[in-house]
Amino acid sequence: MAGARAGASSLIKLEAPEIDMETLATVHEPSYIEAIEQFCLAGGGALDPDTLAVSASWEAAKRAAGAGHVAVEYLSAGRADVAFLAVRPPGHHAESARAMGFCLFNNIAVTAQELITKGLRVAIVDWDVHHGNGTQSTFEASPDLLYVSFHQHPFYPGTGSMSDVGVGEGLGTTVNFPFPAGTAGDVYRRAMTEVVHPMLREFAPDWILISAGYDAHVDDPLAGLRLVPADYAEMAGGLAPLVSESRILFFLEGGYNLEAIERSVAATLKGVEGRPVGDARPSLESPTLAHQVVDELAARIAKFS
Repeated sequence: MAGARAGASSLIKLEAPEIDMETLATVHEPSYIEAIEQFCLAGGGALDPDTLAVSASWEAAKRAAGAGHVAVEYLSAGRADVAFLAVRPPGHHAESARAMGFCLFNNIAVTAQELITKGLRVAIVDWDVHHGNGTQSTFEASPDLLYVSFHQHPFYPGTGSMSDVGVGEGLGTTVNFPFPAGTAGDVYRRAMTEVVHPMLREFAPDWILISAGYDAHVDDPLAGLRLVPADYAEMAGGLAPLVSESRILFFLEGGYNLEAIERSVAATLKGVEGRPVGDARPSLESPTLAHQVVDELAARIAKFS
């Protein structure tokens, strides 16, 4: 993981600590945590058709889940301006008692829950190409967390409908943008400026956490969305002013083209700092259906205003 201070040229590189089991159990059932430990220490194997583990996965998963804690400490102490958690395994598919989609523990949910326990309000923006089913299920009844997901639909894991708006006290705090294949940066910009930014201003989070997957990149081989690095820069740059200084964390999620990830992560950090990206490839245009998703979401959300 790394925290930037006074420009991307000034990086503080940190090793993520192992999370303590009590904190991990605020999101995951103790019996599930124990089962993952025993599974990994026995040599690992396939938890489901997509999710494999080996012996070393136990330590890696504990460190990935513990990274957010030290990042929050550094940012809270003013020792860094922004944190990017380059951890593996990713996390946003992991449910309270189920590993899914390469994810063992829900890293971003663990950090969010720790902040909520301190009496703070948290917003999670998930721009991974897949819906963060684990994150949504963890917080869908919480009035203290706003969850926003941009994802391709229909696509794995099959969740993230526009009709999912939270339950109980969390009604109105879940927002899903299920975009069709071919959706590009023009629609993401509309969604951010017309829907997400106003919601964040009204919700007034103390922290913004981003599930920063880069598999929506146009060069990613797994999916069909068409973002370019400049789009990630613009999204990050638009989110940064909506929270107090040094209160924004990025958690690496999916991404299956290493060059695209590298360029997009660099653009993300430049966007937070307001620096030009210099990407030669312009933003692409989206199909009409993608714009209709934004229109319908705006109308749905207006009912909760």
